[in-house]
Amino acid sequence: MKKHIETAQKTGALNFTEKGLEKFPPELVQVTGSLRNLDLSSNKMATLPANIGAFKLLKNLNVAKNRIKEIPQGIENLIKLEMLNLSFNHISALPPSINKLKSLKEVNLSNNSLTEFPLGFSGLKHLNSINLAKNKITKVPDGVEGIEATEIILNENQISSLSASIAKCPRLKTLRLEENCLALDAVPSQLFTESSVSLLSVEGNLFDAKSLDSVPGYEKYMERYTAVKRKLEIGRAHV
Repeated sequence: MKKHIETAQKTGALNFTEKGLEKFPPELVQVTGSLRNLDLSSNKMATLPANIGAFKLLKNLNVAKNRIKEIPQGIENLIKLEMLNLSFNHISALPPSINKLKSLKEVNLSNNSLTEFPLGFSGLKHLNSINLAKNKITKVPDGVEGIEATEIILNENQISSLSASIAKCPRLKTLRLEENCLALDAVPSQLFTESSVSLLSVEGNLFDAKSLDSVPGYEKYMERYTAVKRKLEIGRAHV
């Protein structure tokens, strides 16, 4: 560990994956003032320390594939954090302080035990992607319009209810809802008529995805989808 600490002091990065760690290394207190990237994925940690917020320069925190059940309130002090990977843990809820992470760009909470959509990420202006796949979420509630991500991934949950307010998400372009419990009439037409969503993925629900074309406003959605596809094709042609 000593050698890793010395390297981290020089580079601002520490990679300590697959080391069989059962707890967060207390020695890391020595690099709270210099660490920017921390990867402790694929270990056996059950908790994060209460003073995780002491790592004030941290931009990238990866603790995927551990045994973490809860996130300490102190995470609110990681105000420079841009990438947060908590996938493949046992997290069932998030602290309200999560909305203090104003620099956050990407969040991966896939393969956890969340039962509610985490509205705590509302109002984060730089958020691009939030991955909530493979949890136990049953609905996307009112209030979701506060989420400013461009991509929301909700594949393989238990969602049967989708609030029409999701159409008001200001930057949402990609919405993935594959392998859920949605009936056709649970898909709000506002997603097609009023939103900026240009990729809606709903395969594996309680209806044939082809029947979406019967929902009012579907043509409007297809115009957005086609325009984005064309732009991508033009981009590839110029590469």
